[in-house]
Amino acid sequence: MRRRKFISLLGGAAAWPLVVPLPAEAAQKLPRLCLVTFDPGTLQTNRFGAFFNRLRDLGYVDGKTIAIDYLSADGHGERFSGLAEECLRRGADVIAVSTTPAAKAAKAGTSTVSIVMLGLIDPTGSGLVASLARPGGNITGVTFVYDQLAGKLLELLKEAAPGVSRVAILWNPEHADPEFSGTVRAAQALDVGLLSLPVRDVGDFDRAFQSALESRSQALIVVWSRVVTLHRERIADFARSNGVLLVSNVRFWIELGGLLTYGPDVAELVARCADYVDKILKGAHPRDLPMQQPTSFKLAINATVARQHGLRLAPALLARADDVVE
Repeated sequence: MRRRKFISLLGGAAAWPLVVPLPAEAAQKLPRLCLVTFDPGTLQTNRFGAFFNRLRDLGYVDGKTIAIDYLSADGHGERFSGLAEECLRRGADVIAVSTTPAAKAAKAGTSTVSIVMLGLIDPTGSGLVASLARPGGNITGVTFVYDQLAGKLLELLKEAAPGVSRVAILWNPEHADPEFSGTVRAAQALDVGLLSLPVRDVGDFDRAFQSALESRSQALIVVWSRVVTLHRERIADFARSNGVLLVSNVRFWIELGGLLTYGPDVAELVARCADYVDKILKGAHPRDLPMQQPTSFKLAINATVARQHGLRLAPALLARADDVVE
């Protein structure tokens, strides 16, 4: 196995307890950060290890120099409004959010408490900020908007598997991002048949999988969304059971049997959000803190999966990979 250093989003979070109870007097002296996320489970199993590790590097120790609350919607987006209200009830100085609906709920609930976005897809298109350079209002953070990436997965898939001509794309039409439209353009340029598989909730997967089988799709592009992430094991099982190549822009699909992934360094972006929290707690206002976009992208390839599908990966493609899993 050849693997360049990769910061796992799943690592490092175990050292952060869920909520540290403090005496009322002590709690009042500490700045309070509330993290609102869609992800089910506790802080020990969430994907924000890089964020918390960076906070710790900056001197923020839960229960000593800061009070941190982790509020999960447990996979139920309708709970975000209530969680935003809970943040205000707890006296949050900063609210960190990991999804667009959570950001909208927080913004609707307060115009004064600072909000930091941990990697939202399209904050301008969603109306959360006026622009990336001048967010305005009480919200800022990082975005995963990367127009140059839209369609790139299909190009890499064709490079790895030139014989692929029928590809399905699993995506959520309610999840704002440029990847679907970019993939459509790339498919036209590469003369690849592209099948749209929209999934808005769990009830759409069976129909999507059946459509992929009926069209004899050879590969599946998975576009990140909350519903897709929650059901990633099910998606991976479908691809594996039916001999379908799986590619995505999120690194964890490699461990689930994906052929390749290409996307921004998510850990790096999430870690940057801690710097926003630090600046805000030291007096900066979100409207004066420009949002940041990805600056680096990583290509990961699962060589074992390639061999299982009879693919001979070009040395030039392997040489470009940041991570080759054997």
